[in-house]
Parts: sequence; structure tokens; C-alpha cells
Amino acid sequence: MMDCGRRTKMSGLIAFVGDGLTADGRWGDWFPEYEVQNLGVSGETTDDVLARFDSIVDLAPDAIVIEIGTNDLGWRRSAEYIVRNIENLMYELRRHLPETRILVQSVLPREGDYADTIADVNRHLWQFAPTQRAAYLDLWPVLADDNNELDPGFSEDHLHLTDAGYEAWVDALKPAIQNLFEHPPVTSAIPIQQV
Repeated sequence: MMDCGRRTKMSGLIAFVGDGLTADGRWGDWFPEYEVQNLGVSGETTDDVLARFDSIVDLAPDAIVIEIGTNDLGWRRSAEYIVRNIENLMYELRRHLPETRILVQSVLPREGDYADTIADVNRHLWQFAPTQRAAYLDLWPVLADDNNELDPGFSEDHLHLTDAGYEAWVDALKPAIQNLFEHPPVTSAIPIQQV
């Protein structure tokens, strides 16, 4: 007899949560071994993700992959503001979904004017993620150029990614997600994944 509550793919459901960078991703194509829900919304800030928190929790995914924060920069939000919201998101996800694996990704590089703020945000996320038994993926080494900007080979506007940008991101993300599923979600901290 078939269990109707069972996931359709053996590896579990991954919810990709974030802004337009996430929304534009073809996550189901890139991760066919998983059941995928793309919960990215173009233009979203950390406030917007927190406002739809209940819909993320109601989905009860096996893993949540978070990419958020770049639109907050456009609204001139401080590093502290962005960090507080993402930390609150991780804390509440862990509290409501203790069995769910969580992977938070660094805020992606943009124009050089934002480099210091992004570095500050990412440093705090790197430190905080293990306290919530979450993994952290630093995408800066993969996507930034020598000027601490989004590599022009990966973007035409210093914000949105080209196909080459997504390819570089996915190449870094695949081992991080594999690592995420190789560890129990609750019993111990998941090692920090850096590329």
C-alpha cells in the first residue's frame, strides 16, 4: 500500500527561499534528484521573507536553502539590520522546523560600493549559522572579482546573474547540498562549507 504522505523523490523536498536571484533559478533542472520548491520572489527583502514565514513553515521541507539580503542593500538597510533579520529567520526556522536542514548562503557580491557592508553581513552569518545547526556557504570566492564586485563575466548589471553566473553558483551549491543531506539535521552542527 502506498503512503500518500511520502515525498515523491527519495532525497526529500528542498525549498529555495530568497529574492529574484533565487526566483530566476532553475533549481528543479539543476537538482533533479530532489523535489524542489522555488520560493524566490523578485524584489524581496529580508522583511518580506519574514512576512511570509508561515507559508515556508507550512511547507515543512526537508531542507531550506536561503539566499536573501541583496535587495536590502538597495533600500540602504544597514548590515546590522540585514543580519538581525536573517538571524531571526534562521532562529525561527530552527524553532518551528527542528528536523529541517538549513543552508544559508552569503549575500552575493554587487558593485564595489556595497563590498564592505556585504562582507560585514557575511561575517556575521558565517558566525551565527552553526549556532542554529545550519550550514553556511560562502559564495564570495566563486562570484566576486579582484575588485570585490560581482564578476562581470557573471552579470551584465552588477546584480542579476547570467547563465555563467548561475553555473558558477550551482557548481558551489551542489556539494554544499550533498553535505547537508549527509549529516543529521538536529543532533550535531553541520560543518561550515566554504569554497
